[in-house]
Amino acid sequence: MKKIAILTSGGDAPGMNAAVRAATRTALSYGLEVYGIERGWDGLIKGQLNKLETRSVSDMIQRGGTFLKTARCPEFVTLEGQRKAFETLEAYGIEGVIIVGGDGSFRGAKDLSDNFGVKCMGIPGTIDNDLAYTDYTLGFDTAVNTVLSAISNLRDTMQSHERVSLVEVMGRHCGDIALYAGIAGGAEYILIPEKPFDLNQISKSLIKSKLRGKTSNLIVLAEGAGNRDEIVKFINEMAGVNIKITHLGHVQRGGSPTMADRILATRFGVKAVEEIIKDDSVSSAIGIRGNKVIAIPLDEALSYPKSFNEDLYGISQILSK
Repeated sequence: MKKIAILTSGGDAPGMNAAVRAATRTALSYGLEVYGIERGWDGLIKGQLNKLETRSVSDMIQRGGTFLKTARCPEFVTLEGQRKAFETLEAYGIEGVIIVGGDGSFRGAKDLSDNFGVKCMGIPGTIDNDLAYTDYTLGFDTAVNTVLSAISNLRDTMQSHERVSLVEVMGRHCGDIALYAGIAGGAEYILIPEKPFDLNQISKSLIKSKLRGKTSNLIVLAEGAGNRDEIVKFINEMAGVNIKITHLGHVQRGGSPTMADRILATRFGVKAVEEIIKDDSVSSAIGIRGNKVIAIPLDEALSYPKSFNEDLYGISQILSK
């Protein structure tokens, strides 16, 4: 293999730049030519490629977002779109592609690999931590710390005004951001899609809490667990409180990556290059288990059963009482 390309796809995540930096410099050290594809699969279809050198990725490890940019690409779902992408790779003589993204990006990589024989390496870059084959995804730690910082600020004003607050965080159908940030932020209630919750019970608990003299409470809600407005309306009416909503939104995707995400990105980037230059045709997903960086076949990674940290959730239930 003489030429590879790197792209970032789907939702951006802190640490993507650090992963591209590590992969680029590692590939160059092996004597490969490296190309950066702008705007994900859409940029590959449209031929938006630039050659990357060591200096191209300087001053990148600490930057959030992705300097390669990212975009959704419905066309790439089609066989014709994948064919256009393959033709671009052929025109540049590129034999392998490293993809930094989430579940949808990995499925695109698998299609390109299965249908056109392109060797692909997937680096899990998503704040949701929703890829079951790996303990952690790139950007998750930074996102949790961003939420934690907001919670700490809210605690001050909640106590001053004797107020109940609900903080809605991202995560789609995975409640990890809410669970980890809720525990670290001392939330009294953590509502996640993986576990049922009883709004009647929460309302009664808030009433009892007030009778005990506790005047501020925090609810952390994962966006996939329920409608925040309906939840707040129900509890307000049942408990006689006036819950203030804080919707953090896309601020969770931004910011300089934490040390943990910078190291994880670096390890992922190096491993992706080491795997892509091997003399085989296996397209793989890079991940981490028990602090060991791994590479498993893409189809295996995508079919991994959804997991949930029951022990951590159990701890959250004990500490919130």
